[in-house]
Amino acid sequence: MKAKTGDVLLAEPFMLDPHFKRGVVLLCDHTEEEGSVGFILNKPISSKVNELINDFPDFDAHIYYGGPVATDTIHYIHNVGDLLEESTEIISGVYWGGNFEKLKFLISSELILPENIRFYVGYSGWSAGQLEEELKTGSWVISDMHPNYAFKTKAKSLWKKVMKNKGKTYTVIAQMPDSFILN
Repeated sequence: MKAKTGDVLLAEPFMLDPHFKRGVVLLCDHTEEEGSVGFILNKPISSKVNELINDFPDFDAHIYYGGPVATDTIHYIHNVGDLLEESTEIISGVYWGGNFEKLKFLISSELILPENIRFYVGYSGWSAGQLEEELKTGSWVISDMHPNYAFKTKAKSLWKKVMKNKGKTYTVIAQMPDSFILN
């Protein structure tokens, strides 16, 4: 199976890499020639966006760890692409980026609420061909993305939910414990 922009990557159940263990990554850009960019949807960190960005409106939105690349940058996905110019549609109901000054204005005007947007520190990135190799070795399971995964599902249960939604064998995989000790 080939990955495409808008897919979700689920870390295989026994992945030990702490960046991606039980991770659910939304691919926001993917080409075999250029590589891939995505954000880990289920790794919240204990900061709020206005604590990390100067001159940002008071906003009760948590930040998530997007991945190990460029952890000195902030990114965002949202469901208000019709309001935020310069955003890129990833799938229906999920957009990436957009005009940052307009974003601050929409937040100040309460036209964008915390449930409409997710902020990420850093991103997950793969060079050309790297993700395809990781898929061949079984590091990732590809799944369809649903906007609820980003905006409504609790981070702690997301990996299990997406795996279970794939059905068949994946329902059994979703029940595997986090730790080998529990087996």
